[in-house]
Amino acid sequence: MRAAPTILHLDMDAFFAAAEQASKPSLRGKPVVVGGLGPRGVVSTASYEARRFGVRSAMPMAQARRLCPNAAYLVPRFQLYRTISEQVMELLGRLSPLVEPLSLDEAFVDLEAGGVAFDSAGARAAGERLRRDIRAVTGLSGSVGLAGSKMLAKIASEEAKPDGLVLIEPGTERGLLAPMSVRILPGVGPATGEHLRRAGMTTVADLVEAGEDELVRLLGKSHGASLHRMATGYDDRPVVAERDAKSVSVEDTFDVDLHDRLRITMEVGRLADRCVQRLRASGHSGRTIVLKVRRYDFSTLTRSETLRGPTDDPGVVREAAARLLEAVDTTGGVRLLGVGVSGLADFTQEDLFAQAAGERPAEEPAEPAESVGPTRPAGPVGDEAAPVAEAEPQPPEDPAQRRWLAGHDVRHAEYGPGWVQGSGVGRVTVRFETPTAKGPGRVRTFRVDDPGLEPAEPLPLVEPADTEGGGGAGAEPKGVAGAVAAVVEDQDSPLASRPKSRSEGGGPGSGAAMSRP
Repeated sequence: MRAAPTILHLDMDAFFAAAEQASKPSLRGKPVVVGGLGPRGVVSTASYEARRFGVRSAMPMAQARRLCPNAAYLVPRFQLYRTISEQVMELLGRLSPLVEPLSLDEAFVDLEAGGVAFDSAGARAAGERLRRDIRAVTGLSGSVGLAGSKMLAKIASEEAKPDGLVLIEPGTERGLLAPMSVRILPGVGPATGEHLRRAGMTTVADLVEAGEDELVRLLGKSHGASLHRMATGYDDRPVVAERDAKSVSVEDTFDVDLHDRLRITMEVGRLADRCVQRLRASGHSGRTIVLKVRRYDFSTLTRSETLRGPTDDPGVVREAAARLLEAVDTTGGVRLLGVGVSGLADFTQEDLFAQAAGERPAEEPAEPAESVGPTRPAGPVGDEAAPVAEAEPQPPEDPAQRRWLAGHDVRHAEYGPGWVQGSGVGRVTVRFETPTAKGPGRVRTFRVDDPGLEPAEPLPLVEPADTEGGGGAGAEPKGVAGAVAAVVEDQDSPLASRPKSRSEGGGPGSGAAMSRP
């Protein structure tokens, strides 16, 4: 535990939904729900306007539609979210070499390790200026918590939402935690919370009063002792810049149960290819292949096979997953499939090619994705990773076969950039507006095969403050690094006030040693 609140926790506010509102002027101030739009879809993020109706993350989308029927329901755009996340993490990396990302929109930062704060006043100033820098670069808001431990910094950021900052002074932890629900503590989920409630413990103060021995009796030695320390405000976990991944996996839930064995086999092969894409993007290989199958009756089966050594070959992973599928009865139907790789390493073992059925060249290109895909409109973060290998040239895409997903970006030859409001019965409705527009744009409806309508890349939420070549006509934006650098040059920014020796190599995970000024 630290004597100064120099651990910072940043949590972007309603991140996915806020990004959609920022990029679509017509949705600002209105309820927005982002997630899977199929019958079995779930809510990824809901804007604060939608939360007033009771919509929450992880809620079934069907329930969200009943609670808030007039909200805008959009498919996630992970490419945009990752770009914004890179900008935010770049700002955090300039504050300190010790940045521990938890997700795209959440991270811990050790301000003391970066030399930007050693007391409450310095920590508060750094937090406030960080919030301003994030808004200047991304156009979005983030909530900041500051405390002497990771647990309390996260609690503080929750108390700060939305768009605020809360600092917990060391020494005030127990008084602050005492009236809070036991669910506020790490490791207390619905099951543990209910178990404690039945024992008469609903607040953190109840846990402290019960004592460590009673918690150990109820929850076991490890969990009970850990929970008692947390209840007393004690948490000495350090901010860790790099955390080793234990596994890489992808999965899809289908709107309609799959019964055709051939279709199921093709889906497993497709998932294996996606899994290898993520595996390679992370710079890893793995030796244990895992297949997950959730059947029609919600029973979930997991099968695994351990290879002789680590691999990142899509053929090997595909065939291992197919062998595992052969041992699973899918007669009644399948609602979810998943493929994962564990036992990760940072090298591959070439002789694993012999494990595939038949020899093949080491540089064999990955098979093209099958045309039969899941009805779920979007996959998890990382689906858009770089291709595994160069694919054979494909014939031009048939515009009539395109899927126009609600919320995704398009461009029309006549009307310019816009986004899909909805599609069906051979028509697609597009609202033409840009993130920097002053008001809502105009709406047009087209045939789904309109030759002038094309999918497009997301537009930046904030106009670049600086461009290469002095900002003249035709100048190119500097991108993520340039946008962050423009803010860093601001004399009011804490990033500009740091000595250059502190920011060199100071990105997340750099591990550079820092000395106190």
